[in-house]
Amino acid sequence: METPLTANIDPERGPLDRAGYEAAGGYGALRKVVADMAPGEVTQLVKDSGLRGRGGAGFSTGMKWGFIPLDDERPTCIVANADEMEPGTFKDRILLEGDPHQMVEAMAVSGYAIQARYAFIFLREEYRPAARALERAIGEAYAAGYLGTDILGSGYHLDLQLHTSAGRYICGEETALLSALEGRRPLPRAKPPFPQQSGLWGRPTVVNNVETLCNVPHIVNHGAEWFQGLSRTGDAGTKLYGASGKVNRPGAWELPMGTTARELIEEHAGGMRAGLRLRGMLPGGASTPFLTDAHLDLPLDFGHVGEAGSRLGTGAIIALDDGTCPVGMLANLERFFARESCGWCTPCRDGLPWTERILRAIDRGEGREGDLDNLALHCRYLGPGRTFCAHAPGAVGPLESGLKHFREDFERHIREQRCPWE
Repeated sequence: METPLTANIDPERGPLDRAGYEAAGGYGALRKVVADMAPGEVTQLVKDSGLRGRGGAGFSTGMKWGFIPLDDERPTCIVANADEMEPGTFKDRILLEGDPHQMVEAMAVSGYAIQARYAFIFLREEYRPAARALERAIGEAYAAGYLGTDILGSGYHLDLQLHTSAGRYICGEETALLSALEGRRPLPRAKPPFPQQSGLWGRPTVVNNVETLCNVPHIVNHGAEWFQGLSRTGDAGTKLYGASGKVNRPGAWELPMGTTARELIEEHAGGMRAGLRLRGMLPGGASTPFLTDAHLDLPLDFGHVGEAGSRLGTGAIIALDDGTCPVGMLANLERFFARESCGWCTPCRDGLPWTERILRAIDRGEGREGDLDNLALHCRYLGPGRTFCAHAPGAVGPLESGLKHFREDFERHIREQRCPWE
């Protein structure tokens, strides 16, 4: 069980049906918790395991669950955030398409831990094969008594529904997701109150990433120490790492937490394409600050990547090679983030389009004296604590680090009034 999350996944065979999943040990964790464990024991086990959120923030999963008031009379909800729209990230898609019953069991076990009455999988609109696989798995689980009323004769009830996203990046922010799930415009909400106190329709709610939740049944089956032993560093478990850009074998792999960027790129992704050299990388999707080739031997976990000045994020590396213009790459990224702003707060709504316009002008050879100072100013005023949610701070993370690591490329564009890569 060195790769518990992907052990059942075989692209040539397709996803297991309920019988195949049960034959592989599936739904054993659900049977165990409803028969032998109190809800608080499940939460404590997850807390002891050291499982941290795999959606980007890296918050302790067990601690997050612990904020749910189990004695509240309001029905509790659990939501899987499957709105995977982070550029360069495709790990959750693999889990949902390849082993949908794992997701269903994860929802049931996690729902039991917080005594949720209602569960939702909030799925990216474009993930249509995943939607079909999940719909089949949910139907089979209901038929077998793993969902619905009086699950396995335990007296526990859980209704699970699949909800298709409206198709906006901001829906991945947990409170905007809840607004969209309620049928309203996906705008982030003020915190506090946090969703654990007042979430979906004002009910106590936990929102977790798909990969995070899929770890839970395996922790129940094998224990906290086993989960910690899967890692190479202090952050427990395995991680679905990805690599894209001009590497020979783009893809995603389940590896021990703390695997180095060098191993991921050179061994699993097959290295850079012929004639190209790695200059930099976004280590956790498009909204994480750049690291450089000097960080290739950095363990990819929450602590080490944070100390290096970036974030692990989703663990999906986007590689920048020495044949690609970093200014053009950043202009493309900022265009995406500007388009995906919900428009709720002025710095994000107006600031991101300005950064994109400046970057486009520099890339076209129309850069002017003071443009770099202007970009740095935008990075400061769009940074953490300046906007309503984390969208804008995430958007300017690559830009601020790009100005630091690739400043000569920016200056050359302005000095020569052209893109040197054209």
